[in-house]
Amino acid sequence: MKPFIMPSSNPTAAHATVVDPDGSVRPLDKYDAPLLLANKGQRRFHIMAKPIGPACNLDCSYCYYLAKATLPDGSRSGRISDETLDLFIRQYIEAVTGGEVVFSWQGGEPTLLGVDFFRRVVELEKKYAKPNQIVQNDLQTNGTLLDEEWCRFLKENRFLVGLSIDGPREIHDQCRFAKNGESTFDMVLNAARLLKRHGIPFNTLTCISRYNARRPLDIYRFLRREIGSTNMQFIPIVEYRDFERTAPQTWDAATFPKQGDAGARPGHPESIVTDWSVDPEDWGYFLCKTFDEWRNKDLGKAYVNHFETLVAQRLGLPSQMCVYSEICGKGLAIEHDGTLYACDHYVYPEYRIGSIRSGKLSDIVLSRAQVKFGYAKSETLPRQCRECSFLKDCWDECPKNRIIGAADGEPGLNYLCSGFKRFFAHALPEVERIVANIRKRGVQPQARM
Repeated sequence: MKPFIMPSSNPTAAHATVVDPDGSVRPLDKYDAPLLLANKGQRRFHIMAKPIGPACNLDCSYCYYLAKATLPDGSRSGRISDETLDLFIRQYIEAVTGGEVVFSWQGGEPTLLGVDFFRRVVELEKKYAKPNQIVQNDLQTNGTLLDEEWCRFLKENRFLVGLSIDGPREIHDQCRFAKNGESTFDMVLNAARLLKRHGIPFNTLTCISRYNARRPLDIYRFLRREIGSTNMQFIPIVEYRDFERTAPQTWDAATFPKQGDAGARPGHPESIVTDWSVDPEDWGYFLCKTFDEWRNKDLGKAYVNHFETLVAQRLGLPSQMCVYSEICGKGLAIEHDGTLYACDHYVYPEYRIGSIRSGKLSDIVLSRAQVKFGYAKSETLPRQCRECSFLKDCWDECPKNRIIGAADGEPGLNYLCSGFKRFFAHALPEVERIVANIRKRGVQPQARM
């Protein structure tokens, strides 16, 4: 049931009120607007589907999702039922009123469900697709289970694949290993070759941790030369020391180290993060080195998520990554049991926002709680961020990483702040030259998801 505006002679006035489903009356505010105005324009949002929950055939040391299997009052592992799958696909297609709806299948490891599961997915998408609506699928995988049958299916049904690989063998195998501790590198390399042979578009997703951040060129050149990746995603590993049990923003900010303190870096006995989290300074070093390599050799040939979005934002386009947007909340996660969470990194009981088994997806994603979650990203910025010259390039990145105090002690500063500042200061002069050249040529780049 939606809240509704109380009838009045001037319902848009500041004194307009809203009646909530429980019957309480309160003033209308900006958090109500998306749901109340949902039918006035196009609805676009994105959901990451976890059809097998955190179940995985690997045991990557830095994985933030494996712990969901033992999280008290969490969703645990499980396989999505036929009924819930049907309900999700139907409601998602109905709820997105733009011309394109994108299904993102993640885990855990979604290929554990087998090819036949995804054949059923495609059948349901065709059943419920609206006229003239484009339905697309992407699949994030560790690649170890991909074979000829999988590749024929992915090619035939035009899936975009995200392949997780951390670099050459000695780097990849440092954190990404099988349950028995054995290497996975050869299996992932074989997956990349299969995808290329079948002509399946794929992105590489590379996690940057404390252990590989000082080897940026080894990683980048391997991805370009050995894997042939033309679309690279680099993800900084930042995990609060008690991330397995503690939801973001429920931590005790009084315990935060200040920027520059030893506890604001990994490896210290009192560090705020896990030992494998990337060092902020190393993250800045990694971005600077890979940016230079990309600019000198691959501009216009390869897309790198952090660089592409910086150029786009300086062109006045929306951020290509949610972490650099002023407001978030439009990228949700759904677990195998139909429960919706505010974000893929907020799959904790505190951030459950509803279930498609008991509510309507289109209402849940625009609910007051989710809208407030999205606005909180910019509303809770510390003064150090609000006064920063890079504010509109960064917006204090992902709220889950706001686990240190600013120099004056105010909590809420991003753990990676110093690294981002180093990168922006290094890259922006060249980015501005790229932007000027694009504008001179009259090219208008298209926004990418």
